[in-house]
Amino acid sequence: MKIILASQSPRRREILTLMEIPFEVIESHVKEVPPEGATPEELVKALAEQKARAVFALHPEDCVIGADTVVDLDGRVLGKPHTPERAKEYLHLLQGRSHIVYTGICVLTPGHRDVRSARTDVTFRPMSDEEIDWYVGTGDPLDKAGSYGVQGPASLFVDHLEGNYFNIIGMPAPTLYDMLLNAHVIDQRHRVL
Repeated sequence: MKIILASQSPRRREILTLMEIPFEVIESHVKEVPPEGATPEELVKALAEQKARAVFALHPEDCVIGADTVVDLDGRVLGKPHTPERAKEYLHLLQGRSHIVYTGICVLTPGHRDVRSARTDVTFRPMSDEEIDWYVGTGDPLDKAGSYGVQGPASLFVDHLEGNYFNIIGMPAPTLYDMLLNAHVIDQRHRVL
């Protein structure tokens, strides 16, 4: 059995590499369909499963991992901004406030399905317009949920967090590890079963 990460995220790849779990990457290319009326937590679980199922359909004898991450600010989902203007808007909303980062994970194997989510509460310190302009000018926030990557320059603005650090990056390592153990995909020495 192979372990397949159904994600194009370089950050998720880095986390699995840090976990010393052998894996390969096959992007899902699925058109994400958010469930109507879903909470942010329900949304990430549903999208993680959609990604995993798209790849699992082509690799039904393997273990497929799907994941999705969003930032929840008072019930409003802040996804990837894609433009500097939207990134500035999101950072103005986040600065000086707390928000929630949810990551959904889906693990599919033959005869096994496990879908979970992890939550991390993050508080940003107040940011000046100059700091926001500088950070957006780095290009870092454009492809990240909520317009920031805690592992990069935005670390300067994260005052504190409660929960798993890796969840903010896009893959809560302890949760995924438990899921792979429970699915009998790996053992405690990280050997693929």
